[in-house]
Amino acid sequence: MEIGPVEYIVIAFPGNQFSGEIIPALQELVSNGTVRILDLTVVQKDADGNVITLEVNEMGDNARAFLGLDYEVGGLLNEEDLLLIADHLPNDTTAALMVWEDVWATRFAQAVRKANGMIVENARVPREIVMAAVNYTDEQ
Repeated sequence: MEIGPVEYIVIAFPGNQFSGEIIPALQELVSNGTVRILDLTVVQKDADGNVITLEVNEMGDNARAFLGLDYEVGGLLNEEDLLLIADHLPNDTTAALMVWEDVWATRFAQAVRKANGMIVENARVPREIVMAAVNYTDEQ
């Protein structure tokens, strides 16, 4: 089975205020085949610094926001990963941790491997840098 590049993201919600507003946009990416969610877990840190890790279906009322979202609980994130992330969270914060496959890039990744290509470097350019460059270009 071929698999595209795999990425992860940690999205923090200060004040433990997760409303589910990001789910429709995420569902669109899954539905149109852009990404495939390989693992999705939640870490909550209360005001005293106590940490709870939850699968999405264990989130009580907030679990409803995820209804209809196609994802797997693949075990890519382990307890050690979750606790490491929790160490970096401020108290009274919820974080969603997601691992996904960039399905859109699978064919390209396969072609690179077949051509004996090696990825020498790969990085995400921060939005602020791109916006500064675009604004600079617009001013010229």
